[in-house]
Amino acid sequence: MTENVLERYFRLKEHGTTVRQEVVGGLVTFMTMAYIIVVNPAILEAAGMPFGPAMVATILSAIFGTAIMGIYANRPFAIAPYMGENAFVAYTVVGVLGYSWQTALGAVFISGVLLTLLTLTKWRSVMTEAVPNNLKISFAVGIGFFITFIGLVNSGIVVLGTEDAPVHVGALNTAPVALAVFGVLLIAILMIRKVKGAILFGILATAVIAFLTGIAAPPEAIYSMPPDVSAVFLQLDIFGALTWGFFAVILTMFTMDFLDTMGTLIGASAKAGFLDENGNLPEIEKPFLADSLATVFGAVAGTTTTGTFVESAAGIEAGGRTGLTALVVAALFGLGLFFSPLFGAIPAAATGPALIIVGLLMMAPIKGLDFQDYAESIPAFAVIVLMSFTYNLGVGLCAGFVLFPLFKIVQGKMEDVKPAAWMLFVLCLLFFIFYPY
Repeated sequence: MTENVLERYFRLKEHGTTVRQEVVGGLVTFMTMAYIIVVNPAILEAAGMPFGPAMVATILSAIFGTAIMGIYANRPFAIAPYMGENAFVAYTVVGVLGYSWQTALGAVFISGVLLTLLTLTKWRSVMTEAVPNNLKISFAVGIGFFITFIGLVNSGIVVLGTEDAPVHVGALNTAPVALAVFGVLLIAILMIRKVKGAILFGILATAVIAFLTGIAAPPEAIYSMPPDVSAVFLQLDIFGALTWGFFAVILTMFTMDFLDTMGTLIGASAKAGFLDENGNLPEIEKPFLADSLATVFGAVAGTTTTGTFVESAAGIEAGGRTGLTALVVAALFGLGLFFSPLFGAIPAAATGPALIIVGLLMMAPIKGLDFQDYAESIPAFAVIVLMSFTYNLGVGLCAGFVLFPLFKIVQGKMEDVKPAAWMLFVLCLLFFIFYPY
């Protein structure tokens, strides 16, 4: 009975999926992004926020945003506090600029409200539809490279090098890195053999090996009560952020969230086959609204900018196609409130390989790029490489939006630039001008 209700509400048959397939998709997405439960509060700790309450705020914002994404938008995308934005608050806004974390959360709240208004007035979708097709393709490819780079770094296969060689191959002769390589090979073999749920099985098998061999410490506890969230809940300082000196911070937060979500939604949707013949995502206002409301809620709860996670692509690859996948992720985050020691123990040697493989799968649209038209291909190339090499989706996306109109003017085809694309050009130009480098 319950299964029939789920099939009807989420229109599973219409999307060619099943309850089992959606559950597997949700499990895979959660497993690849569960690290945020402990990583986000660890970063925010550097801003002076207490770890335990920040962890609860992280989970609550993920539950809130992902549940709205599943129930209202019926899309298989998961929402949680963004990596990059959290570091921007902790190390730049608080660490370098000297503002309090309460004021930083006020800026997060303001940017979330602005995004919500932009979504409700439909300007957000208008600006998204103004993005040329080659840039849309570059979003998916760039995010694929970015996900792969995250997986390589997290698992230790790639490490920081020297000034002359910024990155270097990791110590392949050490057990954790060797296990990560094994995880990549295992998932690849399972996929070649067309095993359903290959990514999930690869994560679980690699994690079990890590625990049994002592490569990773097994969880000290399975269950624990969540800490009191009151130390960060409703502690945002909105009026402190409404100053001219905070303009650059709010602009940066707004632009990064706007573009990161746009790029992730289009990139992941391209992989899932959700885009229409014009390369647009139908009813994109719904996932946009889930994203912006989650940012507002997250600031109130006590965490930084939230948004659609690129790791959602892992669940999509595992078969997730509807909001039921997102609802499974939200439920697992709910369990994370009480089972955070268990989820937090899953090592990067197990989740990193999944991200590496997903990155490969997201590169498929690159065959649609028009490499012969340099006014189209160079902005797309800038998006792809700068997303990964700056470790910042927003920088790559902004580079594409600035270069595309300029090159079209040089090419003598300014008519190819839609009016809303000029709005993105101005927004991104301001981003580069006021970004607190």
